Amino acid sequence: MLLRVRVSLPDRPGGLGQVARALGALGADILQVTVLERETGRAVDDFTVSWPGTVTADEVRDRLSAVPGVRVEGAWPTKDIPGAAPDYDLLMHVASEPSRGIATLVDALPGLCGAEWSLALAGDVVRHASVTAPAVFALSEPPPLRAATRAADDLRLMLLPVATHGLHVVVARAEGPHFHRAELERAARIVAVVSKLSPVLPTPISEVGR
Repeated sequence: MLLRVRVSLPDRPGGLGQVARALGALGADILQVTVLERETGRAVDDFTVSWPGTVTADEVRDRLSAVPGVRVEGAWPTKDIPGAAPDYDLLMHVASEPSRGIATLVDALPGLCGAEWSLALAGDVVRHASVTAPAVFALSEPPPLRAATRAADDLRLMLLPVATHGLHVVVARAEGPHFHRAELERAARIVAVVSKLSPVLPTPISEVGR
């Protein structure tokens, strides 16, 4: 199975190799490493690993936490394909059919962000929702004017305004850690580009509830 494992570790020579060796000793095949943060003497890295058989997030956390100085911030299943370029694929689809740009964006964001679902909200109305997203969804607080993260019940949310379209795109993660600011910044840039490519439509992007 494919997992994303987010690890905070000392930012010093050999630190990354120490985690890699620990993962290898546990039977994991490291497919990709993404550096999210390096500051105040620590680094936060996302490892995409192939793990033989079935392993729970708790098992991964317990095993890696035994490495001195390492904190496991999350481990969750992923559909990421290391080496692929989903950002470019999304933009190509939007450029070829701009009238469906926001809908295409909403459908693609869960895979791009290691999340479960996403949807486009106009007020409390769901304009478009990805597979497994709820047909009805309301924010407990007014949406922010800038891209932001928020927690709601058992969900970790990214809230991404699309001012030109009068929408907020919501991306939800039920498993794994809160969205890192690097993830938020990347998603916000993608939304900004798609909003530029997509015309503002006078009718709903799609029927409510798909």
